Amino acid sequence: MNLILILISAALIHNFVLTYFLGICPFLGVSRRISSAVGMGIAVTFVMTLTAIVTWLLYYKFLLPFNLVYLEYVVFILVIASLVQIVEMVIRKISPPLYQALGIYLPLITTNCAILGLALFMVLKEYNFIQSVFFALGAGIGFTLALLIMAGIREDLEFADIPEPLKGPGIALIIAGLLALAFMGFSGLLSV
Repeated sequence: MNLILILISAALIHNFVLTYFLGICPFLGVSRRISSAVGMGIAVTFVMTLTAIVTWLLYYKFLLPFNLVYLEYVVFILVIASLVQIVEMVIRKISPPLYQALGIYLPLITTNCAILGLALFMVLKEYNFIQSVFFALGAGIGFTLALLIMAGIREDLEFADIPEPLKGPGIALIIAGLLALAFMGFSGLLSV
């Protein structure tokens, strides 16, 4: 039951995008179309899960025992950059249209602070290996959920009569703020 709470908490209550405001660049950049939002969400979830596995192992089996915790940021960033390169090569090979749709935002997963935040929060919360994997899955699901909600709203807004000054980034930021307020409603729930 504790694992399910960790997953739900990471997805809804402590949503990285709408609660901590981590990963805003791809959130705003890739959320114009549902198809690209799904692809980015899956890619980020995959990278988050692999990051949790690899960084947990490196931190608890190498950095902590050898008193090298001060290298935490460097090691985590190197792991994330390597994993993103692998994901980018796989997406380019498997789905060239998705690769084109994601464009510059795919390599930017490397600098996505949500993934680094995941690795740091996982260590800070002192999760064991299985809890870390569920935390990563929940964070990825939450990231994907936020992207899909935003993409759905933005696709509908193409047909709406929006005042000229609000078109583009203005309305996107207003929607992001309203979504963040909506997700704050989940904070009254029990969190782990």
